[in-house]
Amino acid sequence: MRAKTQAVFVPTLAVAVTAAAMIVAAQRPAGAQAFPSQDVHFVVGFAAGSGPDTIARFVAEKMRPVMGQTIIVENKVGAIGNIATEYVARAKPDGHTLYVTGGNALASSGHLFKKPPVDVSTAFEVVATLSRQPVMLVVGPNSPVKTLPELTAALKKKGDKAAYGTAFPSARVAGAMYKKIAGTQAVEVQYRTSKDWVNDLTSGAIDFAFIDATSGVGLAKENRVRVVALTMGDRSKALPQYPTMKEGGVALDMPGWWAVFAPAGTPKPVVDQLNKMFADVMKKDEVQAFFTRLGNDPWITTPAEGKKFYLKEYKDWGEYVRIANIEPQG
Repeated sequence: MRAKTQAVFVPTLAVAVTAAAMIVAAQRPAGAQAFPSQDVHFVVGFAAGSGPDTIARFVAEKMRPVMGQTIIVENKVGAIGNIATEYVARAKPDGHTLYVTGGNALASSGHLFKKPPVDVSTAFEVVATLSRQPVMLVVGPNSPVKTLPELTAALKKKGDKAAYGTAFPSARVAGAMYKKIAGTQAVEVQYRTSKDWVNDLTSGAIDFAFIDATSGVGLAKENRVRVVALTMGDRSKALPQYPTMKEGGVALDMPGWWAVFAPAGTPKPVVDQLNKMFADVMKKDEVQAFFTRLGNDPWITTPAEGKKFYLKEYKDWGEYVRIANIEPQG
């Protein structure tokens, strides 16, 4: 009597590979599966060609091969960055909409408006920090002023007929703090973007302005502005040729910093994955050289370190606004 034979199923290579992939996928944290799975949007609150836009587009180009997806840079201009802030805060928290902005500007915005569109202290996750930079105090290229003491003396002489330009929250606070510490009465003139005041500075319609180093370095090289001082306690590694405001007799230490934020509630595995991607890109020599050329000192942290620093900044800027006696806008 012939013995019964038992059929044995031998999986093909394709089936075996598929099964293995399914097992690996099942072992991943839920939030990290298939990310990124679609186009990624880098949102910028200022116009094309501005400092934030320059940084966002450069980083986007370097991140594309790492993410394996198209990265679209969106300029949501208006309300001193608040339009972009609200847009990202209300976006789906899945890591596909990211906010590339100044962390100090975002932190300060929560104190400069009576009714901010969102609570910036809780509306975001810090995905990655990118760099630190000073805010620059600049005068026109034809101004007789070459040092901060000279500017302070000139402003005191002009009294309330002196004027200065600002175009972002940190500039507003830096200007108010400078006036308070130095004892001047210069009148603030707010502009839509930093470059909007360049002609007024050149013509003498305003006496000085505050600008982020990313934009200011280029304008200085083009001889469209003259850098008088930087808002840092110590000289910048990227811009050691420029004195600090402290050296000019004004104890003002307000360095800016660039970072990438995601909407609150973005899964931790996604935030961690993004942080590693950004950190790997930021460590590249050509990326560090790019930031240094823009007057930025590269700065890499973990999400936890970035969030801790951001919350401290939020608290500190509340105090700065109070000391500077700035009335929040309606």
